Amino acid sequence: MTIETEHLSFGYGRHPAVSDVSLKLNSGVFYGILGPNGCGKTTLVDLLIRHRTPEAGVITYEGKPLKQYSIKQIARRFALVPQQYTVNFPFTSRQVVMMGRYPHLGRFAFPDREDHRQVDEIMEQTGTREFENRFISELSGGERQRVIFARALVQNTPVLILDEATSNLDISHAISLFSLARKRVTGEGKTVIAVMQDINLAALFCQYLILMKNGRVAHHGPCDQVLIESTIQSVFQVKAKVYEDTYANARQVVFNRSSHVH
Repeated sequence: MTIETEHLSFGYGRHPAVSDVSLKLNSGVFYGILGPNGCGKTTLVDLLIRHRTPEAGVITYEGKPLKQYSIKQIARRFALVPQQYTVNFPFTSRQVVMMGRYPHLGRFAFPDREDHRQVDEIMEQTGTREFENRFISELSGGERQRVIFARALVQNTPVLILDEATSNLDISHAISLFSLARKRVTGEGKTVIAVMQDINLAALFCQYLILMKNGRVAHHGPCDQVLIESTIQSVFQVKAKVYEDTYANARQVVFNRSSHVH
């Protein structure tokens, strides 16, 4: 499985959000997309999942232009955990998670025993089984985010896109859910593309980083090559110390109170 973007561009009115982005994303890799607020991270993943249409350039999946896939075909290949999710109907948490199975059902088919088994398994793994019968509108922001994460995992697609998917979660649940995603990369050869704000969480889980600035890809490559002090300063305008942490078994970044570069 390969996703390729060639000279991809998109803007909101006169404001360019993504400019001339060319990338090749392979299966079996956990990608992290990082950058300052407003640099185009969410717009890029919206384009990858066809929620938006490029103004210029092309996206291909397995060598075929993304625009040639039907909506259902897209849903069988890409699952998204968005930043925010609003439900205006009284669905239970279990019903919302089961929605992840719908792309795999026939036109008039109902979920069968295997669909229910997969929902049970994922809800156990994500710790959402305990409130499976509560309405999604009754849950806290963090609980709701875990349900949406579970729905995406149940969708069982080759590509999982996480758009700041743990922004409402405490560190315990964030690590747990990223670990579930990472297992799908290392154990099943799937692709995870995660928009993240926390550099150290990205370093802990991602194998390959894409750093964006002003709508463009400023740097990209393996984590240990991209996550260096000069790159962090040029992209985020902060000074930082980067070191190899033996406890985390990963590269980590520290700042001080005067880190901001004026």
